[in-house]
Amino acid sequence: MRGAVIHAPGDVRFETLDDPKINRPTDAIIRTVATCVCGSDLWPYRGAEPIGDPHPMGHEYVGIVEEVGSEVGNVKPGQFVVGSFATSDNTCANCQNGWQSSCLHREFMTTCQADYVRIPNAHGTLVATDEHPSGEVVPGLLAVSDVMGTGWYAALAAEVKPGSTAVVVGDGAVGLCGVIAAKELGAERIIAMSRHESRQKLALEFGATDIVSERGDEGIARIKDLTGGIGADSVLECVGTTESMRQALHSARPGGNVGFVGVPHEVAVDGQELFFSQVGLRGGPAPVRRYLPELIDLVLSGRINPGKVFDLTLPLDQVAEGYRAMDERRAIKTLLKP
Repeated sequence: MRGAVIHAPGDVRFETLDDPKINRPTDAIIRTVATCVCGSDLWPYRGAEPIGDPHPMGHEYVGIVEEVGSEVGNVKPGQFVVGSFATSDNTCANCQNGWQSSCLHREFMTTCQADYVRIPNAHGTLVATDEHPSGEVVPGLLAVSDVMGTGWYAALAAEVKPGSTAVVVGDGAVGLCGVIAAKELGAERIIAMSRHESRQKLALEFGATDIVSERGDEGIARIKDLTGGIGADSVLECVGTTESMRQALHSARPGGNVGFVGVPHEVAVDGQELFFSQVGLRGGPAPVRRYLPELIDLVLSGRINPGKVFDLTLPLDQVAEGYRAMDERRAIKTLLKP
């Protein structure tokens, strides 16, 4: 088969790879229908994370089941499935408590920008649709496998409630999906922090009521201005930098909550500052598997369309251009079709 391999910062190649095989009875092999480049893939691409030896890339996927191990009974060959970037058996104590991304048998997907993918823990990770979906909804279902599920978790972690005010820090795909989530959870006011016109437009389409283009102290001051000097009830931090975390924490009101889902890079939180802010803080890798049935239904019913975050579609063999376009901010998110 063929797939994306990262060799060095800025160097992603489309290469011939070994076909995946069933290694354990809980594995499945899927034929990829759509995959994509994630904002978190840009950390190693930009040299902000070590790469080590060349290795495959990708953790978002939808596809058709080709083969299943002997212990996989929830899906069968021929079905269209959606999974999560973090696999789970969906039976351990952490899974039963709703934290499948901390499954005791978790594996993170890392090989999905390819023609075929082996899914570990397939029995607890994959969710099949009743029938093969139309091409129009495939991008939305693909978004559910990570960015929509992660945006949903950010909103829940920030305790967005009906009638509340929510701030979304970050205008990438996760942040934009966070706007969708805040809207669905009933936020009355949704303030999207963005400096890019195309992303501002999409945020407004998804349900944002206000746009704040300032950053840092100016951005915090603007949020305070918009909230009567108090701050927001809920803040979704969807970037993962020191600046974005500080912006999120200082934009929340006392008693408010921050849900942080941007993978942290050199982020440090001052304990005394957090203590006196009286702001709640929860985050981590999203337990996407918990939300898959609900989010799949929302996409298939047409209630939400997170697939709009894909503003560039390329053949899988042009994956390198997909990375470049996102790195240069010519695209919000690149969808790849094998």
